Amino acid sequence: MRDMWLGDSRVRIVDILDEAKNAVADRGKNYGNVYINHERIAAQWSITLGTEVTAEQVAMMMVQVKLARLMETPDHMDSWVDIAGYAWTGGKCVQEAPDN
Repeated sequence: MRDMWLGDSRVRIVDILDEAKNAVADRGKNYGNVYINHERIAAQWSITLGTEVTAEQVAMMMVQVKLARLMETPDHMDSWVDIAGYAWTGGKCVQEAPDN
């Protein structure tokens, strides 16, 4: 696996993916099924925004939050890990959506 440099830190891509996998599993213990949790978030955001939001859109928007934060601190590894986790989450939501 090729190493990636972020700031002064040498980070292996596989480490980021492993950390993301662990983070998603830990969050699942606290928040339950990822699709159901993101459906709940989507319902709340739909009310606030006055337009329908889907579970996978929640994951996409959370990636955008992390990207915006990385613009300030591109070497903040937690944000890179979270992006990987939200990518998995978005894919999982698409797979579990009733119309798929």
